[in-house]
Amino acid sequence: MNGFDFYIPTRILFGAGKLAELGRTPLPGHKALVVISAGQAMRRSGYLDRVLALLKDNHAEAVLFDRILPNPVLRHVMEGAAVARQEQCDFVLGLGGGSTMDSAKAIAVMATNPGDYWDYVDSGSGGAKPLVRAPLPIVAVTTTAGTGTEADPWAVITHEERREKIGFGSPGMFPALSIVDPELMLTVPPQLTAFQGFDAFFHAAEGFLATVASPMSDLLALKSMELIARHLPDAVRNGADLEARAQVALANTLSGMVESVSCCTSEHAMEHAMSAFHPNLPHGAGLIMLSGAYFSFFADKAPERFAAMARAMGAAADPGAMVPALLKLQRACGVAGLKMSDYGITEEELPQLADNAMTTLGGLFALDRYRLSREDTVAIFRAAWK
Repeated sequence: MNGFDFYIPTRILFGAGKLAELGRTPLPGHKALVVISAGQAMRRSGYLDRVLALLKDNHAEAVLFDRILPNPVLRHVMEGAAVARQEQCDFVLGLGGGSTMDSAKAIAVMATNPGDYWDYVDSGSGGAKPLVRAPLPIVAVTTTAGTGTEADPWAVITHEERREKIGFGSPGMFPALSIVDPELMLTVPPQLTAFQGFDAFFHAAEGFLATVASPMSDLLALKSMELIARHLPDAVRNGADLEARAQVALANTLSGMVESVSCCTSEHAMEHAMSAFHPNLPHGAGLIMLSGAYFSFFADKAPERFAAMARAMGAAADPGAMVPALLKLQRACGVAGLKMSDYGITEEELPQLADNAMTTLGGLFALDRYRLSREDTVAIFRAAWK
């Protein structure tokens, strides 16, 4: 049995209507940099106005930064940090999906530290320097159920010029406060609901398979997979189903906790290469495209783990049952027909993607229960490509 260090210092307010508590819950500062996406969703939904009003009720000022892309990039991290310093913000609030919350974390780092964010990133071409100062405190208000970033210390940012999409974290990047209100998720479109739900599923599944898994991460991972298998199809079919949304949101938060006490494996490294080269590819969609080939490759490498995952998904406790259950879930959510080629990924570039994954995020390959060679990695890409 592996030992573990269970440290998740985030206060999480979970449940329908919890956003209202932002107006009275103690905040980690008095002036927030509010980080949202470059799109209009937070404005059209009224969520931005609600958050700004609640901050005012709680005697906090706010400055808006609205540049974040679906696959967030380094230059916006640096721009946001400059605004936070100029406006003398003393905490950062991320409102939206995983991209905005991850960006809020990275901005919080660079609002207090010198140089460039990539100086501190500890894989790929990052400088791996220790942080000089603690990041600004972070508040996460999630409007999607996908990344679990409200419950972990990680931020995934892309260096566009180097085509590196890397997750970096430190203890100071745990949110001080996270609000998970499934009422904010009722308008997420069906396909995006599915993409996000599967991202959470793979965080849990990879965390369960990783060599650093522990008894605590196993409990969280299996429950997360169980909830997604049971409730994600209902959330996709009927976005107004508040109970289904709440169960998937809980699964997502649990998957973030898995990421805090275990880790992703090489599947995430492989997908990060795909969306680093093709930024229009949603992360969850890329994981879905890889998943059948990826998990089929590993099924006989960790049979007891695959049997446990199959059982959690409602299938027979048989290692051979997990992938069919996964593909059945994808069909139920309407995402079984995704193609890499639809997003511009060519078969000829698959070896380059494998090289990027292994070079940029080689540490995740080291956490697999079987060490993939370059040939294995290319073969998985080829089996998944269509």
